[in-house]
Amino acid sequence: MGWSLMMKPTELYACLYAKEFPAQALLRLRPDLHSKPCVVMEGEAPLQQVCSLNTKARLLGIEPGMTRVEVDTFPEPVVLSRSIESETATKSILFECFGAFSPRIENLSKNTALLCGIDIAGTRSLFGPPEMLARSLLERVKSLGISVQIAVSGNFHTAACLAKEGPQRNPIQVNASGAEAQALSSLPLTVLDLTETQAETFALWGIHTLGMLAALPETELISRMGQEGKRLRQLARGEMPHLFQPMEPVFTLEERMELDAPVELLDSLLFVVGIMLDQLILRARARVLALGSVTLTLKLDGSGSHARTVRPALPSTDKQLWIKLLHLDLEAHPPQAAILAVVLHAEPDSTSKVQLGFFSPQLPEATRLDVTLARICAIVGEGNVGRAVLQDTHAPESFRMEPFTLPPEDSVENAPPQPRASMRQLRPPEPTSVTLQDSRPGMFFFRERRYTVEQAYGPWLTDGDWWNQTLWGSEQWDLVARAQNGAMLCCCMMRDLMQNQWQMAALYD
Repeated sequence: MGWSLMMKPTELYACLYAKEFPAQALLRLRPDLHSKPCVVMEGEAPLQQVCSLNTKARLLGIEPGMTRVEVDTFPEPVVLSRSIESETATKSILFECFGAFSPRIENLSKNTALLCGIDIAGTRSLFGPPEMLARSLLERVKSLGISVQIAVSGNFHTAACLAKEGPQRNPIQVNASGAEAQALSSLPLTVLDLTETQAETFALWGIHTLGMLAALPETELISRMGQEGKRLRQLARGEMPHLFQPMEPVFTLEERMELDAPVELLDSLLFVVGIMLDQLILRARARVLALGSVTLTLKLDGSGSHARTVRPALPSTDKQLWIKLLHLDLEAHPPQAAILAVVLHAEPDSTSKVQLGFFSPQLPEATRLDVTLARICAIVGEGNVGRAVLQDTHAPESFRMEPFTLPPEDSVENAPPQPRASMRQLRPPEPTSVTLQDSRPGMFFFRERRYTVEQAYGPWLTDGDWWNQTLWGSEQWDLVARAQNGAMLCCCMMRDLMQNQWQMAALYD
């Protein structure tokens, strides 16, 4: 009898750490500020303090906690207000990016830093060795405009500590299994998020690094600090287990930006929209998707908003197409006040595929047709461009206009097996003379010819709605008539009941 032993899979984690996350979230869509010293303030004036800053501001001597008055003493720093909405949106974008490498993601962010752990056990066959996965992950995050440090280890807490204090020249660290204590020995105690009491105690003992903490005897440490001392020692030695609590990131294509000053010029707005579109297209392409529609929501000065939606005939990732369509739409429907913030939301859709034959003529590009229709809409109005759809009424020539859309492949109807008669509408209807026989048309004159009615179908009351009986003002007759020379005529005759007038409305072919 054979027995099979279930082996526990080897644990492997990748932790990403982003310093000064409030500043990075605000600057990722503002490339013009990357070369300038920038600080992020939080709090109510005049008690604002620096909560985050970039490297150039730190080199000037600005430090977190400084007041607005102290910041103004430095030469030309760019002062930004903290935006929780921007940070939340950026975190969602990053979690979505991490989800492409592993579905198990845990968020451990605190204060002004982003810390995220990814369970990458068993991903070698998909992404290669851990070094290759970390490199690919770093490139993806950089393309989103965020700078991070990545550490890979079989112990979750070891990876988190290494990511916090990794060398700036090497943003990727891969720790070998069994070498956790050696990799952590030179790190300062600040990576453990100690309380003030614990930090003061270790300072009095002369303990400054994780290696010094790991060398303390466990029994004596527990007798002085309790079970918390045992936990800190296990963290310092890379032996602390971790209960992974994964989250479920939601895939949402949305970008938002709060402007530093109100914007009134359309060109300035489109410059900002272009940067946001780059990110939306990049994220859609990462999932082999395209943008099916884009909704632009503008927060206006005075607590108002202005929203416009653009939907081309085919999903696309062509940035210039979306810029042109949004430009034409905003020219036709401009906002009524200065713009304070911009939100760009896109609905993902499958990428369009066109199969061309060797001998068939090349079809016109769908993107050019979308731009042409947008230009026509700007001239004649949106309600006058599209396809005609019949209304649910008996009123003659009652229809509405809808935008052009492509039906799904499974809803395409096959051609009818038998030919159908077509109707040619006469505009305007032509007056005619009709002779009745037993209250039905028996003979009429049309275009200087006399016709004898052979078949008469009707009457059908028209010029009204089925739910309102007081609006029936006309009746319709479908006639089959023959002229004196034997010519056959199939037609639609209308009778105005109010004025007792007959008109030829249409001819059947």
